[in-house]
Formats: sequence, C-alpha cells, structure tokens
Amino acid sequence: MSGKPTGKVERQARLRWVPLSKVRVNPLAQREINEARVDKLASDFDPEQFGTPTVNMRGEHFYVIDGQHRIEALRRWFGDGQWENQQIQCWTYEGMSESEEAEAFLKLNDTLAVVALAKFRVSVQAGRPEESDVDRIVRAQGLRVTRDKGDGAIGAVGTLMRIYRRADGVTLGRTLRIIRDAYGDPGLEAPVIDGIGLLCQRYNGELEDKRAVERLSGVHGGVNGLLGRAETLRKQTGNARNHCVAAAAVDIINAGRGGKKLPSWWKE
Repeated sequence: MSGKPTGKVERQARLRWVPLSKVRVNPLAQREINEARVDKLASDFDPEQFGTPTVNMRGEHFYVIDGQHRIEALRRWFGDGQWENQQIQCWTYEGMSESEEAEAFLKLNDTLAVVALAKFRVSVQAGRPEESDVDRIVRAQGLRVTRDKGDGAIGAVGTLMRIYRRADGVTLGRTLRIIRDAYGDPGLEAPVIDGIGLLCQRYNGELEDKRAVERLSGVHGGVNGLLGRAETLRKQTGNARNHCVAAAAVDIINAGRGGKKLPSWWKE
C-alpha cells in the first residue's frame, strides 16, 4: 500500500468571489510592492492571463498570500471609483494567523525567483529559526535589514545568512559591531561584511576588537581604502574577493606599533 488517499484529492483553499474593497496586504508576510511591475501588468492587462490569486480570510478582510501585484494592477486598470465595486475570484483560506500566511507565501513561491530580501523578511514573520535569529542579531547591533540606505540599513541578507551558517551567531554579531564602529553605514555592504566575517571566524581568539576598529577606521580612504587594497590583492593573487578583503584587513590591523600581530592570512 502506498498510503496515499483514494478518491478525491482536495485543496484546503476554496475558490470564491472576493470583493476587492476587502482585500488587504499584510506587509510582514509579503515582499515590498514593485511599482514598475504593477504598471506593466496594468498596461498589458489580460483577464485570461491574470491567474487566480491566493488570499486568507481573517476577520472581515482577505489578506493576500500570493498575487498582490496582480491585484494592485487590477485596481489601477479599473481606476478609482470603479474598482471598489468589483470582485475577483481567489483561492481562499480561512482563519490563518499572520505567521501562517507568511509560511504559505514561502511555500507558494519556493520555485519562483523571489528576491532574497523579501524572502528573508517573510521568513522572519513566519518564525523560521535561522532567519529570526539573524534578524535578532542585526537588531542587537542597532542595525536593520532593509533595502533602504543609511541609518544602519543592511540589504545583503545572503551574506548575513552565509556568515551565520558558516560560523555562528556570535561571529556574525562581532562582525557587524566591528564594521559598524569602524566604518558606519558605508561599511555595511556584502564584500566588507563577508570579508570581516571570515576575519572574525579565523582569528576568533586572537583578534582584539578595539584594535581592529582603531586600525580599520584609521586607514586612508576609510572603507574604500580597505576595498582598494583588497582589489589589488585580488588582481595579484587571483583569490576570491571576500578572502582578499580579509587579507587586507589583517595587513591593516598589523600595521603600526603595539598590539599582538595576527598571522598572515595567506600563511594560515
């Protein structure tokens, strides 16, 4: 016996007509709206190509799980004063929590090219352990995961997750503190985070954070000075950029008098 059910295989969701005026978006369980995509869908609107969005009925409203760009495009296609009286056919769940909506979004989009940052945000809302811990670590440093610029913003979620999985949460937190204190916002970019992450991982017991911050912040050109040295090493050695950033950081930290010298990156 295969253990598979016999007879009908039915979805939990049901097709129903949903008033557009009652459709809402849970920003914690959805990617940020792409205005260009909405405009394109609205200008090329074709009911036969529209597909069937997925929503969850929670209270008196229907929260979008999949299809927010199509729904917004439909509203624009009808125009203000018209779309409020329209209905749309949707696959409809009932009674899901916000975290369950987020988890459903992830499952529905698992095979699609979902932007890493959007998927990270939804994973946090869904309560996935790794993403939630990374988000906690970032916030503990007074930083935030967002595609915005400035004010402690970090958009390189793939790099954050790589350091977390390659080393651990303590290493990630230490990495972000050193970069924050040495360079501020200009340093919160993927190549720098990845390279300093490697540095913290390898020299765990030897690296003095205060000395590292003093040396890195004092280099001519700031973070661009670090990246410039790393690029020179990359051309000379042919090694990966993140390793060259780590090697350049070691050279900068070892420069000058005083303090314990770190072993060369390349001789490790």
